[in-house]
Amino acid sequence: MIFKLNVRGAILVAAAITGLVTLASPARADRCDDSAKELANQVERLKVNFRAANIVYLSHPAAKELSVGCRGDRYSIELYAKGDRKPTAEFFSLVGSMAAIVFTVTKDDTTTGATRCLKRMGLLRGDKVVMRYRRLNMECTRTKTDASIAITRGKDE
Repeated sequence: MIFKLNVRGAILVAAAITGLVTLASPARADRCDDSAKELANQVERLKVNFRAANIVYLSHPAAKELSVGCRGDRYSIELYAKGDRKPTAEFFSLVGSMAAIVFTVTKDDTTTGATRCLKRMGLLRGDKVVMRYRRLNMECTRTKTDASIAITRGKDE
């Protein structure tokens, strides 16, 4: 009895089994995508623009730039917002509500922290302020035309 191996048939069967296994496994969404979709659903007039690498870019009329980033060197998720040099109350509210959703902290706490960070910049403290509020790391910077805030939470928290 001589066994003839059909190489093409064996490769086809292996490819079919591999394809079925990959199709049958559940799709896993990235945390950035989930956070961006949740933000767009819960914050009024917020739109998801596009994704590049580990950053999801968003848009809102109260801010010049918005983004949610994932998996940095020292943080698990980051929220970045840029607005006018003198931020409006709508900008503070937007940053507070977005941070509350992303970091699961109350909106009052995140709004208070963002307001304190952005308002501390000036002649005495300079154009870059780094502070920690309610286990969130906040870094505020400003230029001649813009003010921005980056809110992160460390990987170990």
